[in-house]
Amino acid sequence: MPKMKTKSSAKKRFKLTGSGKIKRKHAFKSHILTKKSKKRKLKLTHDTLVHKSDESNIKQQLLLK
Repeated sequence: MPKMKTKSSAKKRFKLTGSGKIKRKHAFKSHILTKKSKKRKLKLTHDTLVHKSDESNIKQQLLLK
């Protein structure tokens, strides 16, 4: 039986915190930044945690339990 591979896209987008939660980046920060306010862009810069309802799906993609 071959080894199970993790999803490369999930591997690049998510990191695990020390307590086991999943960290993610905000969307809408890559282009068309001129019309967005400074405050909005600053808030999009910081990382946040994945919502609880999505955690199991991402853990499955990363082959975590």
